[in-house]
Amino acid sequence: MIRLENLSKVYMVNGVPTLVADSITATFPTGASVGLLGRNGAGKSSLLKIISGVMRPTSGEVISDGTISWNVGFSGSFHPDLTGAQNVRFVARIYGVDTDDLQDFVADFAELGHHFHQPFRTYSAGMRSRLAFGLSMGIRFDTYLIDEVTSVGDAAFRVRSETMLMDRLEDSSAIVVSHSNALLRRICGAGAVLEAGRLTWFDDIEEAIERHERNMAVRVLA
Repeated sequence: MIRLENLSKVYMVNGVPTLVADSITATFPTGASVGLLGRNGAGKSSLLKIISGVMRPTSGEVISDGTISWNVGFSGSFHPDLTGAQNVRFVARIYGVDTDDLQDFVADFAELGHHFHQPFRTYSAGMRSRLAFGLSMGIRFDTYLIDEVTSVGDAAFRVRSETMLMDRLEDSSAIVVSHSNALLRRICGAGAVLEAGRLTWFDDIEEAIERHERNMAVRVLA
């Protein structure tokens, strides 16, 4: 379970306050995969960062009774001069998992070949995505935070990524941000729509998608 209690976030952009979360109170229940929808710039990615602990809210708090992943597939924290394997082993020690088991899992999933033992700074964008996603799936979390991650890589890797993700979600929850309604329908049962700093919960992902599409149409017609 993840509970947002009176959560607010305000950015200052060129001296002008921009509100992305306005006193949000909501519960993401245990065992649910929830699609988080909203227009570009609504604050979906910021909300995931707050839930993961990477970003601090302006006010309010996030309460959880389980473990929460970083944003699945995020590669921004890898050390550029360490190899892929060394980065994986470093993260394994931080999270208290077996270093050899995690290294073997990531090496098998990412299929980087000899590049797995080369410095991360030499990796292409696709190779970084493979390493990051494999590492994210190699550690078990109660809730996975997913932001467009299955859209990276070639077609074969996208299929493998989604298959692995679905396997993990048999035992875990997720909050999923994606512009693909088809993906949200495959992964999520419930939905939440972020609009003008307010979060509206829907028990049915179809209802959430419908509300989001209405929001987009109203803005276009205005």
